[in-house]
Amino acid sequence: MKKALVIGLILIIAAGTVFAGPSGQTSGQPPIGVAIYKFDDTFMSYTRNAIETNAQGKAVISTVDSQNSQPTQNEQVDQFIARKMKSIAINPVDRTAAGTIIDKAKAANVPVVFFNREPFAEDMAKWDKVYYVGAKAEESGTMQGEIAVDYWKANASADKNRDGVIQYIMLKGEPGHQDAELRTEFSIKAVTGAGIRVELLAEDTAMWDRPRAVEKMDAFIARFGDRIEMVFCNNDDMALGVIESLRKAGYFSGGKYMPVLGVDATAPALQALSEGTLLGTVLNDAQNQGKATFDLAYALASGANPSSTSWKVTDSKYVWVPYQKVTKDNYKNFQ
Repeated sequence: MKKALVIGLILIIAAGTVFAGPSGQTSGQPPIGVAIYKFDDTFMSYTRNAIETNAQGKAVISTVDSQNSQPTQNEQVDQFIARKMKSIAINPVDRTAAGTIIDKAKAANVPVVFFNREPFAEDMAKWDKVYYVGAKAEESGTMQGEIAVDYWKANASADKNRDGVIQYIMLKGEPGHQDAELRTEFSIKAVTGAGIRVELLAEDTAMWDRPRAVEKMDAFIARFGDRIEMVFCNNDDMALGVIESLRKAGYFSGGKYMPVLGVDATAPALQALSEGTLLGTVLNDAQNQGKATFDLAYALASGANPSSTSWKVTDSKYVWVPYQKVTKDNYKNFQ
């Protein structure tokens, strides 16, 4: 009896091995590798969840944390290729390293979908099986600036020294990241384009990180005090760090207020909008970016043309997901 049971178990395991693919896929579900630059980034956690949710019942997803290390991510790509993934979705640690990833994937004929961090055009042109899903960063910067303009024009008290000039702080994300550079540029262009003069008191990077933003803002408050009239942040996590620093300095109580702007419309940012501590943010649509990333990776893994998906593919390589302005007037629509 025991011998028969053992033989039966061996046969079951063997059958499972036959039907499992090279990376443990179930029959009919292609294996897709997904590399995220780091798991503890709030926005990327939403995007990752959206990819995995949309993959249910369609593909076997292997998601890895690159821990903000490009060498680690390069090794993960090697492992995806060795495990015979049918396609790979990459949120690169360093966009300048995309060319190396493309070379590896092309040699193994494994299609690649980059998302959120856009490779350079010359790298995207290396192969016809390379795609990008993201949002136009200049659009988010422009919308952030428009929120600032509306507030400034509607609130005479925002101009503390009555000089008609916005004295502002700029907290940037990662240096060289297209979102950081373009949000910084276009937010201020929107303000000056509306006829409002500006004075940059200080600009620094907090690497998209809330604790770093607290530290940077603490120093700015110590240096500039009430001269600061507005704070622009390239993402919500940094904006929330700024708000935390301002709270310690007595803001957001007793009528003392500082307009702070972010980007992403994360759940904590929407909470800050409801509390009146965040002036505005811009929806960086993680749900649809994640869905579009999966849909393209799945089409490629299945041998289909990404243009056959419901997404508009621009220039045969790009899917752009639009931004939306979020303020205290409409934040409930995004909860």
